[in-house]
Amino acid sequence: MRDPLGAARPEGEGLAGWRVPLVLREFVRADEIWLVLLAAGIGIISALCVAAMVASIEVVHHALFAIDGYEVSGAAHIDPWRAAVVPVVGGLLLGFVSLLVARRAKIAVIDPIEANALRGGSIPFPGSVLLVLQTMISNGCGASIGMEAGYTQIGSAVASRFGQIFHVRRSDLRTLVGCGAAGAIAAAFDAPLTGAFYAFELIIASYSVATLAPVVVAAIAAVGTVRLVLAQVSFQVGFAGGLSVSDYSLVVVLAILCALLGIAMMKTVALVEAVFTRSGLPLWARPAVGGACVGGLALVTPAVLSSGHSALHVGFDAYFTAQYLMLLIGLKALASAISIGSGFRGGLFFASLFLGAMLGKLVAIGWMLLFGLKIPTLVVGIVGMCAMATAVLGAPLTMALLALETTGSLPLTIAVLAAAVISSITVRRAFGYSFATWRFHLRGESIRSAADVGWIRDLTVGRMMRTDIRTVRSDSSLSAFRREFPLGTTERVIVVDQADRYLGIILVPEAHRDSAEASEITGLIQHADTALLPDMNVREAMKAFSDAESDALAVIDDFTHKQVVGLLTEQHSLRKYSEELDRRANEGVMA
Repeated sequence: MRDPLGAARPEGEGLAGWRVPLVLREFVRADEIWLVLLAAGIGIISALCVAAMVASIEVVHHALFAIDGYEVSGAAHIDPWRAAVVPVVGGLLLGFVSLLVARRAKIAVIDPIEANALRGGSIPFPGSVLLVLQTMISNGCGASIGMEAGYTQIGSAVASRFGQIFHVRRSDLRTLVGCGAAGAIAAAFDAPLTGAFYAFELIIASYSVATLAPVVVAAIAAVGTVRLVLAQVSFQVGFAGGLSVSDYSLVVVLAILCALLGIAMMKTVALVEAVFTRSGLPLWARPAVGGACVGGLALVTPAVLSSGHSALHVGFDAYFTAQYLMLLIGLKALASAISIGSGFRGGLFFASLFLGAMLGKLVAIGWMLLFGLKIPTLVVGIVGMCAMATAVLGAPLTMALLALETTGSLPLTIAVLAAAVISSITVRRAFGYSFATWRFHLRGESIRSAADVGWIRDLTVGRMMRTDIRTVRSDSSLSAFRREFPLGTTERVIVVDQADRYLGIILVPEAHRDSAEASEITGLIQHADTALLPDMNVREAMKAFSDAESDALAVIDDFTHKQVVGLLTEQHSLRKYSEELDRRANEGVMA
């Protein structure tokens, strides 16, 4: 469906047919300033949502775990029965909510990366509200996951809803989704540059002058808003020194270790999911079992509970022995994997920050014993924190800017950037995925970033194929074939049987060669086992052409009935792909 301005309206997103007046939509679509103002409003709303979620979780942790601090992970002591029971009860509540939703209606949950990659920025709002509720239940009961997934989900969903109400272009809608995520992360960490580049690297998957202003304005507006309505929830540390060239050997070793730990944690998540799947437990019961496991680990140390936000503050200030650090890293990584794998909802962003910081302190102790340490352990912890988060998220610039905004030290930021790049390269070479894209891979999706590839899936064989095809029966003689299809009339003919089922393709020049002495045409049939389906996209079609070593293939309805519906050539596919690519690029420039 299209409006007079020519932009496609997303179908089925629950907009109830309401949009702002046409004159306002024209302002937003025609003038970049209005888009920036809309982005600022989105940043403010995202910050308010983050503030509300933070305050709610603080109240829940106080009530359920009887603590005095901001978050349960930093508590010095928790009643053992609370540590053991609360995660189980939370798991049961989460399972009940999921079961109730599954029985009442099918609600699609689309995260911002998937929305921008496949849906042009369209995010169903009911599914986002459900995810936020599930994330708050998970974090509130102590599951070892962070709230950042909930923050970005609600911020991006609000942005997507406003973009659809204003009926913006596809490229602008994707940018606004990035604005919502940028505002949420900026508000959560009190770091506008971190939020902005989180959006560029993970949600929009590109940086351009056109997207700079709205994303940065959204991040700044969000930080200003959260500072007005909420006490500071970010962590700030100071470092005024510098790093020598010899210190970078420690940075390289730490970055590689962080990458390996990140890979191990992501694989452990998949392993835990596989164990729960094979166990035969119903979906609603799995979080309770996972909660029991996390509760058991919490009896050793409360630091494994929740996101680890307060535990990170404590860990930076406290002195831990090497043995305790190894125990803490192992328990936290296992608790996070169990929480995600058993069905709790949330992210690993802050868990990765905590794990990286503790690994950095552990490596600093070992390095000091072996070679001596010239820089503070805190600095090594910050480098590890950002390197580990890069391994999990795949956003090196975001983590470098987080270091800059939390320490104010340019030399340390350079070291963090080096560690982040090394960690990112190691993960890409050894594993190939960040946590977000790894989750897509487990679901069978092929996307590896939020780059807009949804239009590629829309460019299907059915849209590109020719329907004016020439066919011949398989029992025709060669002489009859030559009479019906003289040279120059057509290049190829599709062969079908008596029931019009696809059998293959005959090239007309091949049939007219003097060496073709057979009386039947069956000996000339090619590609009998290869055909295209109408719902294949252009990339799948190009792969089929390459695998078959053919420049044209028949299109059939399915591989059961094999009724021929068209023909597609490789040259035409390439031309349509190029035209669509140019059109998308022009849309981005015009936006």
